[in-house]
Amino acid sequence: MQVNFAKSPDGLVPAVIQDAITSKVLMLGYMNQEALDKTLAEKKVTFFSRSKNRLWTKGEESGNFLHLVSAAIDCDQDTLLLKVHPVGPVCHTGADTCWNEENIDSTSFLHSLEQVIRDRRANPTEKSYTASLFAKGINKIAQKVGEEAVEVVIEAKDNNDELFLNESADLLFHYLILLQAKGFTLEDVISILKNRHK
Repeated sequence: MQVNFAKSPDGLVPAVIQDAITSKVLMLGYMNQEALDKTLAEKKVTFFSRSKNRLWTKGEESGNFLHLVSAAIDCDQDTLLLKVHPVGPVCHTGADTCWNEENIDSTSFLHSLEQVIRDRRANPTEKSYTASLFAKGINKIAQKVGEEAVEVVIEAKDNNDELFLNESADLLFHYLILLQAKGFTLEDVISILKNRHK
């Protein structure tokens, strides 16, 4: 990754910090070559602090480190994009981001759940309900989705919101298993919905 630090008189380039799961922009910092090298080597984001005039690893005092997932350079080679897994709040004020936004994205949980399902399939254990479904094969998984769909329809006709939501969660969970069994992900379905929306 060739960063053009020479474009800036102080040899610093901006580094945009983004949560790798939620895609929220968490903060902006500055890096010189030494800070970037340390970040890439240690996988913890290190900046050059203009106020302290030294290298500063985010979280060195608070413990709220930014664990590096990936690093990219923009088309002008003078701005970095670092995707991270943050530990705790990012801002010194205690907020999730330096723009006082909550760093949440409920859809990211579904992607995490897909990872768990994938892991249960690849590394089955006797105690795993999900692994047991995969072991029974596609017909059993599809049947289970059908059963859960019927239960959602039944609960939709009643007035018990809690039961309806619980059956909806069961249906979604089993549908994610079915997608995996067929070799697809939720993203594949979302792509089709996006194309239909055009």
